Amino acid sequence: MAPVRYKRVLLKIGGESLAGPEGFGIDPHMAEEVANKIKAVQDLGVQIAIVPGAGNIWRGRDGLAHGMERSTADHMGMLATVMNALALRDALERMGLETRVQTAIEMTAIAEPYIRLRAISHLERGRVVIIGAGTGNPYFTTDTAAALRAMEVGAEVLIKATKVDAVYSEDPMVNPNAKRFEALSYIDALNMRVGVLDSTALSLCMENELPIVVVDLWQPNSIERAVRGEQIGTIIRS
Repeated sequence: MAPVRYKRVLLKIGGESLAGPEGFGIDPHMAEEVANKIKAVQDLGVQIAIVPGAGNIWRGRDGLAHGMERSTADHMGMLATVMNALALRDALERMGLETRVQTAIEMTAIAEPYIRLRAISHLERGRVVIIGAGTGNPYFTTDTAAALRAMEVGAEVLIKATKVDAVYSEDPMVNPNAKRFEALSYIDALNMRVGVLDSTALSLCMENELPIVVVDLWQPNSIERAVRGEQIGTIIRS
């Protein structure tokens, strides 16, 4: 078995990973499935911080399509990520993992405010840190929040766990002949406008030379293989 290559990672997961068969809401069974995958990674001795999305509860573009003001739509999405963070924390703690939720928007009755040094301290003590509410600012996605928090806590890699197994030249569901990439440069990924990560997050990672690994969350042992540095999914780097 390969040794661990990355000792501290930032895991970005979509809200859909916590949804039930209808693709909406929070399914406790799915939260447990995701928690099991996180536990397997932490059992390797890896420090792990997580940024969840909100797509299972709210998508801001749906509100925008009906004329909603952008800041309102984005703040609703931030609150939805906190709901997902609390559900995931509950699943992790029931498995015996000490977990902390921090939020970019203060809501001290249910979570800690995000403080960089406190998050790092939790990681060093072996706790899982789940960071909700994105960056706390509208107009920024949770992908960008994941890139920003990864840099702030000193993560060695950003793992984007999604529903596809790699980056493709086109949507493989639409075009089964789409080209699959094992590796991409930041510039190539930006020029391709890859759908799995937004351009702001890519640019931030490029400027700070933080590697990104895109994997299928549901592929067995995908995150464990990524932290070991095995060839899986697509790696984006300089």
